[in-house]
Amino acid sequence: MSKHRSVSLAQANYLRSLQRRQRRITAIQILIFVLFLLLWETAVQMGWIDGFIFSSPSRVLKTFGAMWKDRSIFVHTGVTLAETLASFSLVVAVGVGAAVLLWYNTELSEILEPYLVVLNSLPKSALAPLLIVWLGANTKSIIVAGMSVAIFGTILNLYTGFGEMDADKIKLIYTLQGSKKDVLCKVILPGTVPLLISVMKVNIGLCLVGVVIGEFIGARRGLGYLIIYGSQVFI
Repeated sequence: MSKHRSVSLAQANYLRSLQRRQRRITAIQILIFVLFLLLWETAVQMGWIDGFIFSSPSRVLKTFGAMWKDRSIFVHTGVTLAETLASFSLVVAVGVGAAVLLWYNTELSEILEPYLVVLNSLPKSALAPLLIVWLGANTKSIIVAGMSVAIFGTILNLYTGFGEMDADKIKLIYTLQGSKKDVLCKVILPGTVPLLISVMKVNIGLCLVGVVIGEFIGARRGLGYLIIYGSQVFI
């Protein structure tokens, strides 16, 4: 009984130490951010850097307050958020579907893999002007721009993950007269859930970058438009 009690006590102490460590890390992170803001504001006030070029936290807060009052910040943020979620959803759906198709058809994957590698290595910011020309300056082109940043990497990563599944489990299903569909549903898809979640965490940021790039060129609303507008008028 005393042994179990000592184990429980040790476990509780360990959990408390983890909590203290996490609180310490969070406090240091907040402190670094606050010190950065203070240094930035001090540098502007003391004339170490040009406030007209670099702005300052107080000016940013003042502008944010003005946009909060006229509700424009909500409009632009909502537009960018909606476009990002749309492109992210399409990337997940198309990426998983394409990876499954390539896994099903080995010959097709061998044909398309070099093209996917080349497309994934292209600078996506260079595609945005072409998308605006092809599709027009509208929401559709911005969503496609967001997809272009993440879609090819998603397909390649998922397809590679499909090929690294446990060969013994796949052989067992075939031994039990299972089909390729059984392998997909029983081994491949369940086994790549951690990979899919990891890819999705990266893709949500990539889609946001792609959407903002698209808004730089062909939008009248959104955070990308605000960035371009602000850089032109220095607000």
